[in-house]
Amino acid sequence: MLDPLQLLSAYCEGAFPMGHEDGTISWFRPPHRGILPIQDFHVPSRFAQYLKNHPFEVRWNTAFGDVMRGCADREETWINDAILDTYQTLHDLGYAHSAEVWREGRLVGGVYGVSIGGAFFGESMFSRETQASKVALTHLQWRLKERGFLLHDTQWTTPHLAMFGGHEIPCPKYLRLLERAIRLPLVFDDSRPLGAVIQFQ
Repeated sequence: MLDPLQLLSAYCEGAFPMGHEDGTISWFRPPHRGILPIQDFHVPSRFAQYLKNHPFEVRWNTAFGDVMRGCADREETWINDAILDTYQTLHDLGYAHSAEVWREGRLVGGVYGVSIGGAFFGESMFSRETQASKVALTHLQWRLKERGFLLHDTQWTTPHLAMFGGHEIPCPKYLRLLERAIRLPLVFDDSRPLGAVIQFQ
């Protein structure tokens, strides 16, 4: 298990971890960083129509561990036991969050990540029904916009994220945006008070 406060500090410095099957952890700070615009978030018209015709129930932070395990349930995953345990602790401390998509009482998709100030660090998402991860991502973006978040870090950009306006920016530009974002006095979920607070110099 990683030290949770050291992990939060690493996020504040622009680094993030990924696990390996043997239990080890590697750290990354790529030269270009994927972000998803919050104020200019783009919902493709076809998917917007899908949302109207296929209502789901969206919950927050009611099944965080299940969302992580859903994200890890694939042939190759970087979510090893150390990652699972550490992010569960971050969730218990009020820093890690899940957006969950439910249908008829069954968890069918979701996304999880870490919030510090006005920055949200998206980690992974999954679907057990068509489009469920996109539903989770869209509702997450709406919440970040509603609460005034400045940064949604997606680490890298995928075709899935590019549909919604995701793109990459150079690391120096990302770090400047990150520094502004983490200093904002924002809270992702009012019902989950922070159990430990990072002090910035």
